[in-house]
Amino acid sequence: MPTQLQLESLSGLLEAELPSLVEIYEHLHAHPELSGQERETASLLAGELKALGFRVTEGIGRYSRFDWPGFGVLAVLENGPGPALLVRADMDALPVEEKTGLPYASAARAVYRDGAEVPVMHACGHDVHVACLLGAARVLARARDCWSGTLVLVGQPGEEGADGAQAMIDDGAYTLCPRPDYALALHSTLFLKAGTAGYAPGNFLASFTEVEIVVRGVGAHGSAPECGKDPVVMAAQLVLALQSIVSREIPPHEPAVVTVGSIHGGAACNVIPEEVVLQLSIRSFSDRVRDRILDSVRRICAGVALAAGVPEERSPVVSVLACHPATYNDPGLAERVGEALRGALGADNVVRSEAKMVSEDFGSWGLSGEIPVCMFWLGAADPERFEEARRQGKTLPSQHSPLYAPLPEPTLRAGVKAFVAAACDLLSAG
Repeated sequence: MPTQLQLESLSGLLEAELPSLVEIYEHLHAHPELSGQERETASLLAGELKALGFRVTEGIGRYSRFDWPGFGVLAVLENGPGPALLVRADMDALPVEEKTGLPYASAARAVYRDGAEVPVMHACGHDVHVACLLGAARVLARARDCWSGTLVLVGQPGEEGADGAQAMIDDGAYTLCPRPDYALALHSTLFLKAGTAGYAPGNFLASFTEVEIVVRGVGAHGSAPECGKDPVVMAAQLVLALQSIVSREIPPHEPAVVTVGSIHGGAACNVIPEEVVLQLSIRSFSDRVRDRILDSVRRICAGVALAAGVPEERSPVVSVLACHPATYNDPGLAERVGEALRGALGADNVVRSEAKMVSEDFGSWGLSGEIPVCMFWLGAADPERFEEARRQGKTLPSQHSPLYAPLPEPTLRAGVKAFVAAACDLLSAG
């Protein structure tokens, strides 16, 4: 842990940088970029890190699902002997129309992966994450007497459903730096007040598996359903039947979620279509539970088609489109990070958090347990709004809401303090 004198010195460095970091945050918030389009964000981050003396590699990322350029940034700063620490920030935004009314609110629009023009917003706080990473880089580059080892900073594209972490790894990210002894990340949230943080040893965030089901039928006139096999009816049965997997096949002590989030089929009221497409997500903390759910999805799809008399060659097609692991915080590392957070923010401002079923691809940087990882929550809510919502029995907007609005200055101050304190502890000069 840094000494009290070092903490005071680091705090002074941070305060000098804070106005600039707030400006950068507001710029990023006003100019969000979708997954696979993070060119300007990556360029800004890379330029700043080069100026600080980091060895920077740009253009990293080889996607398995999309024909996208890679905009990943990896920066290395060596500072004597010692361990290696990877600190990651995600850079991409969401196809959400901002409704915060902030003076720096996004009015950006871009072409989404389906070809449609959409509004774009940093509705998940990735602008906070990039600004915190940059702030930590500035402080640590100027306070090298407080740590020893190798600092690896990652600006990651494509976190929002595109497996950007794996894309960077597949494109050789780990050949560009020493293998990290630890990997660290934060995620902002309005469920905690700005200036606070939350950590959890063990299960932190669930795995995410994206599944597509093509329900194939036999088309016919709407007046003669007996001449066809109706995929709309089968799809409706599937939506309900799939809900029984968690409630009737998974033990109650094993958290899991199956959500059908999209259903598309047909074009006219008097036509029985050839197919209907369902998209669903599966979340769990266990690979075993995830695999059991997938087996059940395939079995139920086959069963519904069989019951409807669909020819075998027209049986539903079940495809796994994306899958990334749960974020499991190494218990020893998480406790060490938690202690560093308490030292940086004050014991009263750090809480132990419950595991959540939301998903992130940060866990991929752990290479299936080879590298200990830890992610923690960074409070971003305006304290007055937070307390007012609590008095009324309400909650502030969650991530992915068009009203997601972190309070910049105290959020960035705490995020940079947290990153710097944890880095100085893990990259111990002693």
